[in-house]
Amino acid sequence: MDTLKVGIIGGGWMGHVHARAYRRVKEHWADLPLRPEVAAVAETVPEAAADFRARFGTRVYPNWRDLVADPDIRAVSVTAPNYLHREMGVAVAEAGKHLWIEKPVGLDAEDAIAVRDAVQANGVVGCVGFNYRQVPAVSFARELIESGAIGRVTHARAQLFSDYAAHPGSPLSWRFAMERGGHGVLGDLASHGVDLLRYLLGDIDSLVAQSAVHVPHRPIAEVGSPYAVMNVEDPDLTYGDVENEDYIVALLRMQSGVLALCEANRAAVGEQNNYAFEVHGTKGLVRWDFRRSDELQLSTGDDYSNQPTQTIFAGPGHGEFGAFHPGAGIAMGYDDTKVVEAMLFVRAIAGDWRAQATLGDAVASAVALDAMVDSAATGAWVSLG
Repeated sequence: MDTLKVGIIGGGWMGHVHARAYRRVKEHWADLPLRPEVAAVAETVPEAAADFRARFGTRVYPNWRDLVADPDIRAVSVTAPNYLHREMGVAVAEAGKHLWIEKPVGLDAEDAIAVRDAVQANGVVGCVGFNYRQVPAVSFARELIESGAIGRVTHARAQLFSDYAAHPGSPLSWRFAMERGGHGVLGDLASHGVDLLRYLLGDIDSLVAQSAVHVPHRPIAEVGSPYAVMNVEDPDLTYGDVENEDYIVALLRMQSGVLALCEANRAAVGEQNNYAFEVHGTKGLVRWDFRRSDELQLSTGDDYSNQPTQTIFAGPGHGEFGAFHPGAGIAMGYDDTKVVEAMLFVRAIAGDWRAQATLGDAVASAVALDAMVDSAATGAWVSLG
């Protein structure tokens, strides 16, 4: 088995997730044609770089361009903040290295298109971190929908609610600035909602949207952790304006004619990673909740009224479940979805494309998000055609 030396740009939480995924992938798929080895990390914060090196034994580059120029590195994971995605993604592709980049791939569709075009022009593999489509139960839901188990799809909904920005004492980090964080909750959470709806139902024809900012001002403070909270009773705190959206709701008309709702909120008190979808059809429904990720709620049959809904479990034969567990009812976690992504990335580099999300999927999501911004500003339907 040949060794595939990988570099990771960004030594924070997501960089660690990617590094663990590369380390685990060969344990779940013994037939991989390449063995990934994390050889280097690019990280500007000395403490984070030292921690990454201690955990994974990698070389450390304070400048990410030096990592990209390293001749030993054949593939790169980009886990840096959104505003850096375009510059980094294009540079990786132009260096002839394969790219696994986290969503949303930049701040808008123009950024995502630039990375997609660079990947295509340089003949490298480009994959995107839309990991929820790799949950076996989500793959199972898609099979059920396509098989007609719930009849003709009538309408659907995707929601992504979280409370990471709910506290008014959360400091004014890059996530709340348009220049570096883009349109806030749209790129962070709604991008996943759009991808899930496209994965389940196909492409989007048009949409109409509204948005809101729930916490308009946040304290200005130098803090290392994005989860830090300042004491809002402190009279010495100074505040700055939040420049992007906390909440978005959009009504989508899919190309099939199905209507779907996509709703995302980063400041929803009481909600911790409440990510879910439901798809209704003329003969039933299928519903999924990320927090019970191996389960589906399914109603199917010929009773229509008073038809029961049952809980079914994903198992071997659904997505990549069989690479992790021998039988249904053993839950998989978030990190497992990234291990699946790492496997698909490695196989694609070896010429075996499977079910990975591509830069084309990132562009489609970004186009929809830009349309939501335009619609929220005008109140009008926006066509994606």
